[in-house]
Amino acid sequence: MASTKEIKDRIASVKDTQKITSAMYLIASTKLTKAKRELNDTRPYFNELKTEIKRIFRTPNNIDSPYVYPPEGEPKERGTYGILVITADKGLAGSYNQNVIKEAEHLLASYHGSKLYVVGEYGRRYYENHNIPIEKSFLYTAQNPTMERAREISSILLEEFHNKTLSKIFVVYTDMENAFNSKANSTRLIPLHRKEFQTTKEEKEIHIPFGFYPNEVEVLNSIMPSYISGFIYSALVDSFCCEQNARMNAMKSANDNAEKLLSNLSLQYNTLRQAEITQEINEVSAGALALRKKHRKEAKKWILVR
Repeated sequence: MASTKEIKDRIASVKDTQKITSAMYLIASTKLTKAKRELNDTRPYFNELKTEIKRIFRTPNNIDSPYVYPPEGEPKERGTYGILVITADKGLAGSYNQNVIKEAEHLLASYHGSKLYVVGEYGRRYYENHNIPIEKSFLYTAQNPTMERAREISSILLEEFHNKTLSKIFVVYTDMENAFNSKANSTRLIPLHRKEFQTTKEEKEIHIPFGFYPNEVEVLNSIMPSYISGFIYSALVDSFCCEQNARMNAMKSANDNAEKLLSNLSLQYNTLRQAEITQEINEVSAGALALRKKHRKEAKKWILVR
């Protein structure tokens, strides 16, 4: 059984760890609030871009653009796919990174020969350790998602797409369903399909004709780079928010476990300390009793001698 000193050392160690987890919880909470605010500031603009794409797809004309599937559907020639995988730079975030890697592995298994574009140090180390080639790794992006970084990623992917090096581009990211649950998703970024931009009943009731100058294709081709940059930025920030939320939950769980452990250790310490005190009292009592007996014997001897 552990001694009182060993238990006190464990209690001190748990308290030190609890200070770290509490600080990490507060830091994650601050970063989450800031990221949500920045995303909400930019989201209306990209929602308007999506609305504009819907308006273009509401026209009866065929859209002959590399960003859109032709009316007859997906071409038979598959080509090479690009997969943008968004992971974190750090761990201690529950199963956040593992879920993203698992979702990306499903795509890699379905589409052999795909090129990987990785955001986050965790993903880069994982693929390097498993000898999976990476086409491009974007450093210092997961912890600081900005519109500039999203445009940089978008320009690299679009250049590969326009050069016909890539025929499709997927994004694997994490979407926060609510404060407690998040889900790793894989989404085809381009080419688009009309059915992905179906209008709602309210939108169908609006019969205002729209005019596009010079034409629908030119307008679509001009706004698509901004739309793709906005989608990537949204995916970066959503993933960052999910990472911080997962870290908050992990740190909260660690704090709760630390409280339970401290309670058990305190109970063990008090029980052991009480046993030691009782033993000390018994030893003192036994010593005092032995001393009294010794004094009595010496007193009897002294009386007999006299």
